[in-house]
Amino acid sequence: MLGFVIGTGRCGSTLVHEVLARHPEVGFVSNLDDKLSTLDLDGRWNNVLLRRAAPRDPRLGPFRDRPRLVERGRLRVAPSEGWQVLERQVSPILSRSHRDLLASDATPWLEARLRRFFERRMAAQARPVFLHHVTGWPRAGLLHAVFPEARFIHVVRDGRAVANSLLQTSWWTGGKGPSNWDFGPLPEPYAKEWEASGQSYVLLAGLSWKLLLDAFEAARAAIPCSQWLEVRYEDVLADPRGQIAVMLEFLGLQWTSDFEAGFSRYIFDTGRREAFRRDLNADNLALLEQSLAGHLKAYRYATAIQPDEEPRASNSAVPGDRDVVAGARTAAAGEPPAGPALKW
Repeated sequence: MLGFVIGTGRCGSTLVHEVLARHPEVGFVSNLDDKLSTLDLDGRWNNVLLRRAAPRDPRLGPFRDRPRLVERGRLRVAPSEGWQVLERQVSPILSRSHRDLLASDATPWLEARLRRFFERRMAAQARPVFLHHVTGWPRAGLLHAVFPEARFIHVVRDGRAVANSLLQTSWWTGGKGPSNWDFGPLPEPYAKEWEASGQSYVLLAGLSWKLLLDAFEAARAAIPCSQWLEVRYEDVLADPRGQIAVMLEFLGLQWTSDFEAGFSRYIFDTGRREAFRRDLNADNLALLEQSLAGHLKAYRYATAIQPDEEPRASNSAVPGDRDVVAGARTAAAGEPPAGPALKW
């Protein structure tokens, strides 16, 4: 089975993907496959090497932002989105598109290269599930067209937290304005919001979250509900055992003793769930909430603003205000992980 963990970025999908990739029956593209893309590695030892490695220290920022050339805990095999190797072996359109990639983008040439990329690695790694990580545009329309049986786990995080996190990265291109950033022109209603705010960068970060979630909703509507699972990052932090169990079931995997050994090394820290309330001032937070209120409510996030729009339906790991359609799964309660661990 081929599966994809997808999200907007800065949404917790990296943690979710890494935990799932520790299952002994999961294959994936690693950081070595990506950084050494010219060697054309197939990653047959990725799973073994990851399960022997410690969890990533959450205090480490992105590689490009590292303060020193060498940092303790940085050198290890870990799952990767693999943009460099995908650009080299498939097409730069996968990583550089200014809009979402749709079924209509699946030309025979691109489909053949995508199939070759994933099927070769699936065969070499010989695991029942191959799980890849994708952030930014969902690209699910394209991927579903090429791999009709693929399953998608969409990780959602509070848009205020995502916006706050984006503003603290070195690579977010919103500082160039929406005419020069990575996401193409803003839709007219969002462009009017941007201008009315005095071109607030805080608002623009929030608008990027809305823009991407609009694309995720459109992608979800074209994929059978049995192949799409939605989880909130905050729910993963609150009930990691229950939420991860739902995701394993969705992928057709059992909670084995080997997986428990890896899972128990993690502590899922909730300390930064609402760091945006500390990092943003009251005016910026109010501006964000006014803009994001409808989307926040749709994904069951509390806000002081009462939007007019109704929650949208979705497959969700935990039922809430959004309607749960056929095929949705409900997370089972469980005990917190034990043992030596790192906080996320």
